Amino acid sequence: MVYLKNIQEVQSLRASATLVSKTLAEVAGHIRPGITTGALDAVAEAFIAGHGGTPGFKGYKVGPRTFPATLCISVNEEVVHGIPGGYALQEGDLVTVDCGVRLNGFYGDSAYTFAVGELTADKVQLCRVTYEALNLGIEASTVGHRIGDISGAIQAHCESHGYGVVRDLVGHGIGRSLHEDPQVPNYGRRGTGRKLKEGMTLCIEPMINAGTYEVTTREDGWTVVTIDASPSAHYEHMVFVRRGEAEVLSTFSYIEALIEAPYTIELTNG
Repeated sequence: MVYLKNIQEVQSLRASATLVSKTLAEVAGHIRPGITTGALDAVAEAFIAGHGGTPGFKGYKVGPRTFPATLCISVNEEVVHGIPGGYALQEGDLVTVDCGVRLNGFYGDSAYTFAVGELTADKVQLCRVTYEALNLGIEASTVGHRIGDISGAIQAHCESHGYGVVRDLVGHGIGRSLHEDPQVPNYGRRGTGRKLKEGMTLCIEPMINAGTYEVTTREDGWTVVTIDASPSAHYEHMVFVRRGEAEVLSTFSYIEALIEAPYTIELTNG
């Protein structure tokens, strides 16, 4: 069932989206070669608690499995759901940080792919195209469109650059639950799927691989990786569907006030 949000509920979601956006920026300020993903997770958990929220992912259950951390941190060929721990970031890594928070009964959820030091041209281009696809999906998230319009816009843009669009994982609705209906795939045909209605709140999140779209899950039961070990990028925004133009509830502006975005870095040989 799709829950349409009223004005008060959207206001609460804006607050959750702001907290998750600021948390990602706090983490961004600590990303550097040598820091462990576990240390980044501790930074996020302390920041969320200090601002009156609770982690949205920690303790999240899928069947018998419980996610053990505040952040999902996925490096290079890891697509999503990487568990923070002892891995120390290295120069040239791509690191996706996916963060969820709960504040006053509503969830926030956003993700950003960071550069650790200088990236190769191939990784810069992957980030750029994935970010462009996110914006194309947001542009289609208005009353009068369908889910397939979001999906088709993302897929067409990424595949035109030769990238693999992950099928096994999708975007989703968000509100009082972290994952609500409708699902929002990153692949599909324009003009198909559920009609978008004012009051829907969606997480649009292209997960794009430099190689094949196929993925597998590691033995930890969580970490999803590309089967060909190609790098992956992932950007996610929370969006409020309305007439005319979608409202993006989350923001990358806090991050980009601190660091240079990978998709704005000039391409170099590498």
